[in-house]
Amino acid sequence: MSDAPTAGRFDGRTHYLPVRIYYEDTDFSGIVYHANYLRYFERGRSDFLRLAGVHHSEFAAADDPMAFAVHKMTIAYHRPARIDDALVVESRFETWKGPRLFVSQALKREGALLVEASVEVCCISLTGRARKPPALLLERLKPFLA
Repeated sequence: MSDAPTAGRFDGRTHYLPVRIYYEDTDFSGIVYHANYLRYFERGRSDFLRLAGVHHSEFAAADDPMAFAVHKMTIAYHRPARIDDALVVESRFETWKGPRLFVSQALKREGALLVEASVEVCCISLTGRARKPPALLLERLKPFLA
């Protein structure tokens, strides 16, 4: 048995990441504080990339280094998550255009949709300027893009 944290799993083009709601995630009512959903979605995108062979440190250390920045995010809150809930973050990288990658994400409890997000992630240089995704990034993401 490994003590390494899980990075979730793929089923087809969709990545699934289990998350647990802890006391620290909630407000005084035991409901998840709205900004914490951003953290769960970030973890989902990061672990999607990790399992797809895209490692942030590798791209930051390349000859032409790059990173990712969220350019735009639209979130719809349908139902609250509560303390002790076992949830799943679903992430799909849909397509890319210029420097932007388009991602759809959902947070579910036993299959019921709680929160969904549409995310535009931009590839940037380490000086913060938008740049085209490197060929290696697109090659590794190709099996997952629509």
